[in-house]
Amino acid sequence: MSYNGWTNYATWRVNLELFDGQPCEWIKTSMSQHDVADQLKEIVSEYLEADCASAGRGNMPLVLSYALAFISEVNWHEIAKHVMAEVEELDAYDTSEEVTA
Repeated sequence: MSYNGWTNYATWRVNLELFDGQPCEWIKTSMSQHDVADQLKEIVSEYLEADCASAGRGNMPLVLSYALAFISEVNWHEIAKHVMAEVEELDAYDTSEEVTA
């Protein structure tokens, strides 16, 4: 079921909380959507693991398992497409700024 124009709630929430409006300088316009999606998933997985490890509570394996189950529902390709479009838009803006300068 779609949510706020995204595939589902998990996709919308992960994009909103972690990627929306964030600079993604590591994305190159030559990268494939599949590669970007894989990178985004890896970034979020590593972030969750580090965040749970730094919390230092006894239930972190349970919390991490719930978090990983949540992100398993994310449509990473949809977020990648959105982020790549933002990168292309910024590149086009930067190029036009260079021309007018």
